[in-house]
Amino acid sequence: MAGSINKAILVGNLGREPEVRHAQDGSKIVTFSIATSDTWKDKASGEKKERTEWHRIVIFNENLADVAERFLHKGSKVYIEGQLQTRKWTDNTGAEKYTTEVVLSRFRGDLTLLDSKGSGTSDGGYGASFSDGPSNAPSVSQTTSAKVNDQSFDDLDDDIPF
Repeated sequence: MAGSINKAILVGNLGREPEVRHAQDGSKIVTFSIATSDTWKDKASGEKKERTEWHRIVIFNENLADVAERFLHKGSKVYIEGQLQTRKWTDNTGAEKYTTEVVLSRFRGDLTLLDSKGSGTSDGGYGASFSDGPSNAPSVSQTTSAKVNDQSFDDLDDDIPF
């Protein structure tokens, strides 16, 4: 295989307030868990079923950590884009444990707030996006679902062949 991709994309709700810690070098590390739910109708009984998965998120990016600390609260709906990482640790009894986390590293990751400003519920059309790409320059933008490259629909060419 010439290359591989390690990318996790999640949309879910925070289960509790973000936890902020500091590394030995003083950099900020924010951790929280988000819940994603899957619903379906059981073919045998016809009843609606739901399964919730919990995902641990770790933010090492200083800018995204500041945003998470200031704006995320229990119940907030967020879009997360990061990488899966599994780490091994030893518990108090000496047993080895493994934890898989979605990590937003210092130079890569995306955090989008999907709740409307000042409320705990999502309106689906307003959000604030915070990301750091390979350029190491954070971009902050307000997004709306009707925006298409800052062009109005009148500017589009009518001679589209499909």
